[in-house]
Amino acid sequence: MSQENVDLASRSIDAINRRDLAAYLALADDGVEAISRLAPIEGGYHGHDGIRRWWETLFDTWPDFTVRIVELQAVEDLTLGTLHLRGRGAGSDIPSEWTVWSVARWQRGKCVWWGNFRTRAEALEAAGLAE
Repeated sequence: MSQENVDLASRSIDAINRRDLAAYLALADDGVEAISRLAPIEGGYHGHDGIRRWWETLFDTWPDFTVRIVELQAVEDLTLGTLHLRGRGAGSDIPSEWTVWSVARWQRGKCVWWGNFRTRAEALEAAGLAE
């Protein structure tokens, strides 16, 4: 199951990079809960409608946004990844690069919860795991 979850997480990141919202939503549970780095601005995201709102905001802000997996591993029913994000601001064309620690919980082949955090410790804490 753990390698399956790593594969699912990789597929979801690939869908982001291909701008394939339908493929991304196919990997998300109908009731998925998400905490993006944009959450302080917009709040959290719930369900497919919330994911659509997150997707729109993300690509409106950084039209050329990409994700590169630095590391991705399974921890129980979770995946924990170090991700390198890159994009140019829509209005400014200023390049931005940052690293996040992403954690996702998987059930029955679907993501039921995910969050992106500034540190690995924050990601583990949000997922209820100790360092």
